[in-house]
Amino acid sequence: MADLTTDFLGIKSPNPFWLASAPPTDKEYNVRRAFEAGWGGVVWKTLGSEGPPVVNVNGPRYGAIYGADRRLLGLNNIELITDRPLETNLEEIARVKADYPDRAMIVSLMVPCEEEAWKAILPRVEETGADGIELNFGCPHGMSERGMGAAVGQVPEYIEMVTRWCKENYSKPVIVKLTPNITDIRKPAMAAKNGGADAVSLINTINSITSVDLDTMSPEPSIDGKGSHGGYCGPAVKPIALSMVSEISRHVETRGMPISGIGGITTWRDAAEYISLGCGNVQVCTAAMTYGFKVVQEMISGLSDWMDEKGHTNVSDFVGQAVPNVTDWQYLNLNYVTKARIDQDACIKCGRCYAACEDTSHQAISMSSDRVFEVIDAECVACNLCVDVCPVENCITMEEMAPGTVDPRTGKVVEEEYANWTTHPNNPGAVAAE
Repeated sequence: MADLTTDFLGIKSPNPFWLASAPPTDKEYNVRRAFEAGWGGVVWKTLGSEGPPVVNVNGPRYGAIYGADRRLLGLNNIELITDRPLETNLEEIARVKADYPDRAMIVSLMVPCEEEAWKAILPRVEETGADGIELNFGCPHGMSERGMGAAVGQVPEYIEMVTRWCKENYSKPVIVKLTPNITDIRKPAMAAKNGGADAVSLINTINSITSVDLDTMSPEPSIDGKGSHGGYCGPAVKPIALSMVSEISRHVETRGMPISGIGGITTWRDAAEYISLGCGNVQVCTAAMTYGFKVVQEMISGLSDWMDEKGHTNVSDFVGQAVPNVTDWQYLNLNYVTKARIDQDACIKCGRCYAACEDTSHQAISMSSDRVFEVIDAECVACNLCVDVCPVENCITMEEMAPGTVDPRTGKVVEEEYANWTTHPNNPGAVAAE
């Protein structure tokens, strides 16, 4: 059996699945239920300083985006950091950590961008026995208007400065949570590293308005006829998060930096993808809010079965394995040729592939009078649109053309795959060989 135990910054947990800082980790009751369900760790919902109290809205806090089957694809969240007293949270954190010493306990923090504010809260957090802290530099709503959250995360100099304060005044690991609401994720990651951060976590939520009520003309969720931008999370943000994780994993100045992956993780497969792009563990929120804490049991069993199948004995075996295969467009092999193939036995004759290709692509699928759909190789550019719109899994696939055969679209012979495409003369971005 695969061993799912992870060691992230010296923090051990029985599996790589942690609950992210969010409503599910706001109090002792929830976190105990999470640990009993099998979660390997939690990041406690963000704590603030003992200044003016945080007051959350008492109306709807979430807006939603659904798929055609009403499956939840994304949540817009306008909830702020914890509105419970700091002392209450700290007492609960200490009790839970004492009762579950084998689980990771990270405390998320967000206080004003002043050194004294950080110096005041850090010793109190350290007294709880928690394993580390996560600096919330990502929250895009409410707190950012007060000069915290994403307001810090969008300024690399502030990230480096606050991270350095924390490293000087706290003895355990410091994780910096990055905002995706920025042009180049590598810059805040480098700032965190320069400030001494032990790791980064990403992504935090994406600034968003999910919908507008066309009767009241108010953005949703609506509070007394008014709405506000919030943080978008859930399965819909996963592609954005994976891209940002990969950028940090392969950038020369941040390569090898420990990463905790966040964003739309719903299944074991999602988690494995994040890990393959360089994450040492993953954090989950929306899936737990959608399906309950026991969803982690399916994640654990699924990841374990897959690792057994692939021969991985430990999660660390495949951390970052996909990173070398992430490249810039200019280095993609233009000699690689594929064509679409339709499995006639699996085809249900819905015609979606034909309509999509005929109207919006390359007119590379023919339709007979009895609705048999076939690929016209001379027109097919292998764009994959037919595969993406087909409702039958694996009915349409892309088949690689063997070297030496003639591509009917171009009339050219398909070349052998070159070992070093980066220096091949047919590569528009070729780099001269040394």
